[in-house]
Amino acid sequence: MPEAGSAERDGFVVWIEGLSGSGKTTLSAEVAKRLRASGWKTEVLDGDEVRRMVFPELGWSRKDRETHARRVSYVAHLLARNGVAVVVAMITPYETSRQAARSVQGPRFTEVWLTCPIEVCRTRDPKGIYSRPAGSSPSHVTGVDDPFEEPLNPDLIVDTSSAPVEASVQRILGHLQARGFT
Repeated sequence: MPEAGSAERDGFVVWIEGLSGSGKTTLSAEVAKRLRASGWKTEVLDGDEVRRMVFPELGWSRKDRETHARRVSYVAHLLARNGVAVVVAMITPYETSRQAARSVQGPRFTEVWLTCPIEVCRTRDPKGIYSRPAGSSPSHVTGVDDPFEEPLNPDLIVDTSSAPVEASVQRILGHLQARGFT
C-alpha cells in the first residue's frame, strides 16, 4: 500500500447528505481534519459554499439543484482522480442526483446519509432557514416545501439526532477504513 501523501494513492469521495441542520458541515470538517492528520491530501466541497462562490447563478428549482449536484460531483471526480480524499457536504435531495454522483465516481465513492428528524434540525437551525413565518411565500426549504427523497441505498446511515459528533466521526472513519479507502 502506498504511503500517506504518495502520488500513487487513490483518492476517493465521501458524499455526506442530509437535511439542513443534520450535521453535514460539522462532520465533514472533522472527518477532513482527521484525514489530513493521517497524511491525506483532503478537500471539502460544501454545497452551500460551492453554490455561493462558484455557481451563484443557480436557483432552487429541481433542475438547478440537480445541475449543482452534477457540477459538484464532477469537481469531486477531478480531485479524487488526482489522489485527493474529497468530502462532499451537500443536502442532495434527489435520488437521481445521488445515483448520478455515484456513477461518475465509480468504486471509490461512498454515500453517507445523516438521518435526523426535521424537528431536531429545526432546533439546531444554523442558518435560520426553518424560522421563516408560516404561510410566507415558498422558501424552497428542503424537507419543508421542497422534497427530500430518502436515499434508497446509502453505504452508511448515521443518525445524528442524538449521537455526539465524535461518535459520528468515528463511524464515518471506520466505514472508510472498512471499505479500504484509508
